[in-house]
Amino acid sequence: MSTAENKKLIQDAFAAWARGDGAAFFNLLADDVRWTVIGSTPVSRTYTSKRDFLAGAAQPLTAKLAAPIVPSIRAVIAEGDLIVLQWDGRSSAKNGTIYYQTYCWVMRIEGGKVREATAYLDTALINQIWT
Repeated sequence: MSTAENKKLIQDAFAAWARGDGAAFFNLLADDVRWTVIGSTPVSRTYTSKRDFLAGAAQPLTAKLAAPIVPSIRAVIAEGDLIVLQWDGRSSAKNGTIYYQTYCWVMRIEGGKVREATAYLDTALINQIWT
């Protein structure tokens, strides 16, 4: 896929997610995706499969939230198979914490699938919703 196609793939998935299709982005993950969540939070580590990432990071985070995350893209930078996505996620946690998170995901796309990613985020906020 071209740089423009990779960028559009991510933009379209996030647009669908913003309309309520929470699976739109996660359907783009390769089964053997290598996804790293930075920091020292309950979900910070490197995951080596889609199943592992969903079970170890996405689902536990979602379980802590009172409502689904509503994403809003700030910027998408693309060069070849590399996509840098800066976005905001808005929700609230079941413990009352307001969840206004800013993410920066650096992803490598291959064949229309996310093969590798590193997620940069406010780790202190993640820790707050776990208490």
